[in-house]
Amino acid sequence: MNSSLIEIEPVKNSRMKTAVTVRRQSKRLARQLAKYALEKKADKILIMDLRKLTTMTDFFVVCSADSEVQVKSICDHIEFKMKKRKMKALNREGYTNSKWVLLDYIDTIVHIFHRDTRDFYSLETLWGDAKFEEISEEPEVVSSQEESKLK
Repeated sequence: MNSSLIEIEPVKNSRMKTAVTVRRQSKRLARQLAKYALEKKADKILIMDLRKLTTMTDFFVVCSADSEVQVKSICDHIEFKMKKRKMKALNREGYTNSKWVLLDYIDTIVHIFHRDTRDFYSLETLWGDAKFEEISEEPEVVSSQEESKLK
């Protein structure tokens, strides 16, 4: 046997438990990102559940801003809050132009649109088969301890 290989014995139902945990974590992340956008007065915040439609990501968080300055402010705030949680976006696109900024957190992608740009691209129509959750006030973010009590 090659000594550089590590053998791991499978745990019964480990795949299912892992899949369920990842799903809960990605949904919780989407809600947390929506909350951060809301803290900077983002408008028309939607969480789009894409898990049954694509493998590229689990959720989109889509929001609007009235100005390019507000687009940058929302983006900066989300990045700052996530940095405090020791999480950095895999990629950030569109910050310089600030008409549509994308933050890629792998399981959740945040789209911060200038209002006119959002109307033009209409992601809600493009991904019309997704499940939508509108966020109009701070979403309740459940801690992992509280979540285990709910089971």
